[in-house]
Amino acid sequence: MRTTVKKTGRARLAGLALVAALASSTAIAVIPGVATAEPAGGYADLVQKVAPSVVYIEVTEKAPQQMQMMQGFPFQEFSQQFGIPMPQMPQGNDQQQSQNAPAAHGVGSGFIIDSKGLIVTNNHVVDGATAVKVTLQDGRSFDAKVIGTDPVTDVALIKVDATDPLPAVSFDSSQAIRVGDDVMAVGNPFGLGGTVTTGIISAKARDIGSGAYDNYLQTDAAINKGNSGGPLFDDAGKVVGMNTAILSPSGGSVGIGFAVPSDVVQQVVAQLEHGGKAEHGWLGVQIQAVSPDVAAAIGLDKPEGALVAAVNPDSPAAKAGLKRGDIITAFGGTDIKQLHDLPRAVAMTAPDTATKIDVLRAGKKMELNVSVGLMAPQKA
Repeated sequence: MRTTVKKTGRARLAGLALVAALASSTAIAVIPGVATAEPAGGYADLVQKVAPSVVYIEVTEKAPQQMQMMQGFPFQEFSQQFGIPMPQMPQGNDQQQSQNAPAAHGVGSGFIIDSKGLIVTNNHVVDGATAVKVTLQDGRSFDAKVIGTDPVTDVALIKVDATDPLPAVSFDSSQAIRVGDDVMAVGNPFGLGGTVTTGIISAKARDIGSGAYDNYLQTDAAINKGNSGGPLFDDAGKVVGMNTAILSPSGGSVGIGFAVPSDVVQQVVAQLEHGGKAEHGWLGVQIQAVSPDVAAAIGLDKPEGALVAAVNPDSPAAKAGLKRGDIITAFGGTDIKQLHDLPRAVAMTAPDTATKIDVLRAGKKMELNVSVGLMAPQKA
């Protein structure tokens, strides 16, 4: 059985019947879990406090590519094997087909961070949307405008115009939260509306292979498709993460979910709010992991840091004097323990920032000064 990492939204509305059908024909085993320390009297007071700030997001987009996919593998093979007629594409040229293609609908989650209508969600929830509709817990609906998106961190900021102040939540530092702390997820799985699940922080700074800048909180609170963009709360009712992806062999929750840390969300949202885009730092090196043999050869107790495999010409790294074979052990005061620590640290540093790099060159410690560059969109 193949286990895959999936973004948890947008859940396609048309897919709900399929999920229900699969559930009805699959044996479900009830496995006792380890009890966590829940607040006295349960989570009802906490839910009542924060749930009004969590919103249901529905997006609309044109879907000509989806219709084209149905003409090829695996749909064509399925049709031939079982004798089921294939769906027909609209006749005409590509432009006509694009215009006649049915609109696709998907759902996700979000949370209000400002009473004036600013809402945070995932980039992949609103990416490519031609219309975004937001529904509050009290049933009010608004058309939303996308203020800005950041594919690098999968963060998006949208806005609705409301006549009255909206209920907003605040952030807490994800740096302060510990593995084992209680958390609560609120969202819109499979378009069902406000749903609450609880669990703990299972791990921090998790790399799930979805990109060079992975830095997720891992939780066992149940999250599913449609939970994307929803908040992960601490026991004080403050946001410590934004639910984004799950690791699953089936597409449903198996207790391994991932959230963008709140410290990252806040930093990106501040840029999106004032400029509509987020700018990330760029160093200009190709790196690889430090092997045990290399670590032993230069006298390291264990393999740590990022080994410079190549330096891009005319890059900030080249201007700072970095060379092939250098081992970067710290960047801007952040220790580089593992390979992915460096891209994270660089990406979250503002362009044009002057910072220091600690390196080992032929076993000798050095400190270099670098002016961080601007990551081009294609590098994201």
